[in-house]
Parts: sequence; C-alpha cells; structure tokens
Amino acid sequence: MDTIKKLFAQKLMDIQAIKLQPANPFTWASGWHSPIYTDNRKTLGYPEVRSFVKLELCHLIQQQFPEADAVAGVATGAIAQGALVADELGLPYCYVRPKPKDHGMGNQVEGELKQGARVVVVEDLISTGGSSLKAVEALRQAGAEVVGMVASFTYGFPVAAEAFENAGVRLVTLSDYEAVLQQASATGYIRQEDLAVLQEWRKNPSEWGK
Repeated sequence: MDTIKKLFAQKLMDIQAIKLQPANPFTWASGWHSPIYTDNRKTLGYPEVRSFVKLELCHLIQQQFPEADAVAGVATGAIAQGALVADELGLPYCYVRPKPKDHGMGNQVEGELKQGARVVVVEDLISTGGSSLKAVEALRQAGAEVVGMVASFTYGFPVAAEAFENAGVRLVTLSDYEAVLQQASATGYIRQEDLAVLQEWRKNPSEWGK
C-alpha cells in the first residue's frame, strides 16, 4: 500500500482526528451508525500535520492535475486547506458554499473565478460524495472547467465511486479507509477481532447497527 497513505493514516490517528470505536459506535448527522469518526479539521491545530497535508495535496495536484490554473475549496471543512494549497502553488483561489447566500450578491462561489478556469477542487473528507459533487456542479455553472478533485481522506464507499464516475470527476486522496484499518491493526490501535466489524460496516453503512 502507498507509503503516504499509511503515513497520513497514522498521523490522523496520532492526533485523534480519526477515532475507531466498534463497540461504542458514533451517530453521524445523517443518522447512520458508524464505528469510525473523522474530523480532519483537527489537522489545522497541529503545525507539522497541517504542513504535511498542504504539501502532499500540492504534490498530488502537481502529479495528477498539472493543467490546473485555479484552486477551489469546499466549505466549510476544506476552506482552510484549499487556501493553504493555493498559496503554496501560487494559484487563484475561491471556495464553494453548500448553497447560494440568501443576501448580498447571492454568491455560492466566493472569490474571483475566471471564465474557463481549469479548477482543481480541494476537499477534506469524502463519504457519499454528495456535497463534494454539488460544489463541482456550482463551479461548472459558474463557467469553470473542473479538472479533478483532491481530498485528505475517503471512506471508499461504492456509492461515492459511482457518483464521481457519473459526474465525470477524477478523485485522488491522501489516505483512505483501507489504509487506516491496516495501520490501526498493525500498530495495535484496534484489536484484531474488531477488523471484521470495521470491514462489515463499509459494505452497507446506512443499515449497519440498526
């Protein structure tokens, strides 16, 4: 498995940005029960991890989307990461709200975005992909060409993979659920008997634990 994926997975666990609790599941805002909770915003509070995320996302963009000439962050989780990446790359930056403002100019895309800009989208976490792809649609409606998306972490749900494929968006991430499970198992972060529970959850997360 990719070294960066395992390294970042370990960093997330070290700062408890990822918590695994198979015996005491979390409840997500969607109502889903889950043995994992991820809060990538915590990386902002740790300078070394924050810098790691910034530089590795930049490397992904340079390697996978070298044609990008602008960066867009998805509100709210990736506003800061997107700005850090754009600054490091010396590219124009904007961010995308979940929906247009109900006052002022009614903007959904905030910042200067030139028509025809080749935008790479920065996201912090991919679950079903719904909110991320709404941001892509907003950018396209604003006249941008979305060349792809980079994200810190993905759960790797099949429904997300299908949604990204249907939207014609290529997604590349720093780490993923498989890397977390492998690293957590190897380091004793979780018990070996918990692995089966964690693997079963991802097969049907909306129904798990009911």
